[in-house]
Amino acid sequence: MSTTKKIIIAVIAITLVYWFVVRQEQPTSNNEVTPVEQTTDVKAIESKEDIQTPVKEERSADLVEQVEAVKSEVEEATKQRSQAMLALTQATAGDHRSDKNKARDVYRHPIETLIFFGFEPTMTVVEMAPGGGWYTEILAPALKGKGKLYGAHYPDTDEENYYSLSRRRLVKKMASDEVFSEVELTNFTPRSENMIAPEGTADMVLTFRNLHNWGEDGVAMMFADANKALKVGGVLGVVEHRMPATQNWADNQRTGYFPESLTIELAEKAGFKLADQSEVNANPKDTADHPKGVWTLPPVLRLGDEDKAKYLAIGESDRMTLKFVKQ
Repeated sequence: MSTTKKIIIAVIAITLVYWFVVRQEQPTSNNEVTPVEQTTDVKAIESKEDIQTPVKEERSADLVEQVEAVKSEVEEATKQRSQAMLALTQATAGDHRSDKNKARDVYRHPIETLIFFGFEPTMTVVEMAPGGGWYTEILAPALKGKGKLYGAHYPDTDEENYYSLSRRRLVKKMASDEVFSEVELTNFTPRSENMIAPEGTADMVLTFRNLHNWGEDGVAMMFADANKALKVGGVLGVVEHRMPATQNWADNQRTGYFPESLTIELAEKAGFKLADQSEVNANPKDTADHPKGVWTLPPVLRLGDEDKAKYLAIGESDRMTLKFVKQ
């Protein structure tokens, strides 16, 4: 459950308990009692009150204890959220991030996205296929000293191919600044079984704009890897270019978009439950039917200067943001 939801539920609980206590203390009737009736019934009332007083006191003590427990939970949830916000705010503002990467925050909403997933700076987190390390620049300092970050990336096979070159660039980046000194890189090969982190140790596994690269079978296997790495109750956070429901997946697999319904289906088959979804990374201007697929849009702008103003006005892609929980 997210920190925000914990706070909301706790506030509601306090309100209900308070209402119940007040109701118990209010008289049940406003009818006037005559002196004769009052004299007649006084012994019976005193006898009844002698019996009920210990019960009322015990009930009130229980309610006070419940209120205090709920208040404590609210305070702890608020504290965790504040710590996460502070860590992420400092990380996004860090000098280790280039102005170019910071400029994309308006499209990628890193703080809002990670808070939605329930990120805390004491967690063990796995980032799938970090690529150029855009999100790693935020996760690494936010977790440093308190949590743990694994970067599950393509292995270097000593070949001059995309995967090996990508791994070498990431290794170089990790060595470029002290902020990355605690990041541990593990191996992830698409469409294969992988140990992305020690089994059952991760609190959160994150993948950003990767699913379209792996195909349906590859996504299914990656979700299985994530499930194996996560603790029970751990979070799988997914951000991906969203294919409109009106488009056929079979005919549009090379556009860079992936169906939201298929993502949910594959995650559930891997042992996850959809806990929540957000439109924080949505872009209604993106029709997902561009000449060069998602790469027509910024930041790639595959068409170069052709219709550049048009695609800059659209902005980056429409993206699903899904939060799953391991069952």
